[in-house]
Amino acid sequence: MNIDRSPGDFERAATADAEPGAFGRAWAGVKGWSGRHPRLSRVVWFAIGLALLALLIWAIYPAKNQSRRGLINSGAQPVGVAKAYDGDINITLNALGTVTPLATATVRPQVGGMLIKINFTEGEMVNAGDTLAQIDPRPYQAALDQARGQLARDTATLENAKVDLARYQTLFRQNAISDQILATQQATVNSDAGVVVADQANVESARINLGYTNIVSPVSGRAGIHLVDIGNIVTAGQTGGIVVVTQLDPMSVLFTIPEDSVGKVVQRVDSGATLTADAYDRSQTVKITSGTLASVDSVVDPTTGSVKLRAMFDNKDDKLFPAQFVNIRLLVDTIHHATVVPVAAIQRGADGSYVFVVTPDKTVTQRTVQTGVQDGDNIQVVSGVKPGDTVVIDGADRLRDGADVEIPNQTAKIAAPSGGADDDAARAARRKQMQEALAKSCGPDIQKLCPSAAPGSREARLCLFQNRDSLSDTCSRALSQLRRGAAGGAGRRGGGGGGGTP
Repeated sequence: MNIDRSPGDFERAATADAEPGAFGRAWAGVKGWSGRHPRLSRVVWFAIGLALLALLIWAIYPAKNQSRRGLINSGAQPVGVAKAYDGDINITLNALGTVTPLATATVRPQVGGMLIKINFTEGEMVNAGDTLAQIDPRPYQAALDQARGQLARDTATLENAKVDLARYQTLFRQNAISDQILATQQATVNSDAGVVVADQANVESARINLGYTNIVSPVSGRAGIHLVDIGNIVTAGQTGGIVVVTQLDPMSVLFTIPEDSVGKVVQRVDSGATLTADAYDRSQTVKITSGTLASVDSVVDPTTGSVKLRAMFDNKDDKLFPAQFVNIRLLVDTIHHATVVPVAAIQRGADGSYVFVVTPDKTVTQRTVQTGVQDGDNIQVVSGVKPGDTVVIDGADRLRDGADVEIPNQTAKIAAPSGGADDDAARAARRKQMQEALAKSCGPDIQKLCPSAAPGSREARLCLFQNRDSLSDTCSRALSQLRRGAAGGAGRRGGGGGGGTP
């Protein structure tokens, strides 16, 4: 069947075929709206551009962060860990002490005269009784000779009086003389005998004064700088003396502890225990020598509330010098079979102390703990942790209960008691090893970012830290391990005079 169409029908059909779809109509509407509101449209288009840019950055940034720091994009937090263990905790008292010799003698002349000889070298070791100097002995030798002559004369007079007394006694028995004459002669003999005794004392006194012309050391020790030169006139008991001799071996250290801690020390001493005392340098990092507690004072100083103690040290190697200030660590007692963790594992909160314990599924559990005695970098945990638990020691400030964690080295290190020279040496060796590893891992980064700094130096580490966002993956991991390895040393430095305390 044929249908006739008018020219208008064909025109409307062609227009309908040329009309755009839904997107075209929307775009045309947007263009029309933009034409009607040109200023507002620019603001809208600018906002849309910023939103698209933010989405682009959000899509790209996690991939960059993953390549630079690793594992953060996955949600697991890298942490440093250590294992709690069953060990010993030392209860120590830290105190500042002064090296005090047992004997210090200022050698002074006991008679006056001219100094004619010095028999010691400054700084040499002398023994008790050694002649250190000599005063002109001639006047005292003459006085001794004079006293001896007087003694000889009076001795002869006494002998003559004794002969007369014997003669008078014979005559008295024959009734030839009276008893008064005999008594007078007996008194003469007694008087002459007293004169002889006095002369003998004069001779002894003159002999002693002659001996004092040889100035001897009263103690064994080191002779200091001589205070008088040859040719000077010295007097008995002069203030300056000739030289100061100081006993160096054994050496004692006087130190004080608070009165609240005296009871435990006295209890241990009364039980017969020998308490070890270690002397450390000013920085409390290098142990100078070890000794034992010798005595405890009998009274508390009311002005300071402290008690004075003396520790004795073998000083054959002259490590302790008189009047030197040292830090004393007195080992009072040892707690055996204690649960020990690093101090860095203990966190403080409003509810008290707590730790993060790593579970086998690589999540952390927050546990409230009760701490006991601290011994250097380690601390006793009375409750909340048992031996074998893995605790977080680095990165705990970024954790919450139940958070996922990742252990970069996959090995939890076991804490070890600290406080001795061997631990300090081991810690220094580990630090040196990590620094060498850092220099090896960050060599290209140091050469690129810090060309003037030597690898492994403090300047190189500071430069790497300042440019940490530009480091390679290998260098970033090495730098993180170095920070975790140095955490224990930082804790000790921050502790000042701290130590294990009851």
